[in-house]
Amino acid sequence: MPANLEVAIEINATPTQVWTVVSDLKRMPQWSPQTRRVIARGGPLHLGSTMINVNRRDVRVWTTRSKIVDLEPNKRIAWRVTENHTVWSFDLEPLDDNTRTRLIQRRDVSGDTTKISKVLIDKLLGGEQSFEKELTTGMRQTLQGIRRSVESDV
Repeated sequence: MPANLEVAIEINATPTQVWTVVSDLKRMPQWSPQTRRVIARGGPLHLGSTMINVNRRDVRVWTTRSKIVDLEPNKRIAWRVTENHTVWSFDLEPLDDNTRTRLIQRRDVSGDTTKISKVLIDKLLGGEQSFEKELTTGMRQTLQGIRRSVESDV
């Protein structure tokens, strides 16, 4: 069974400052080594908003569809990927009297993933363990990129 993944980073900015950056999911290609494009649909981000994500690894390109399933400004944003049922999220925790923020990125597969996703990961992406290691590395890179973006704006 796929593993839940979690990576965190501390950012020298308030949760509100971090939220301004992290909630703009169309910027994900700036930070994520796998995401090439995020097309948000339905105007400003809200609960139920849908997105199309274009991902790339080497010469392999694939799209996924997702829907915002949890949204609490300055605290949490989460989206469920239609194709594999995983829930990806960013959680913001205030630190040091709200002057710094702990940003946590998670991939939750507690409901398991789809059979087609498992086959594609096995056949095209090097297997579950290899792919999860790559995802964790990518999550660290994503959080570092977000931190750079936020701290350069502060």
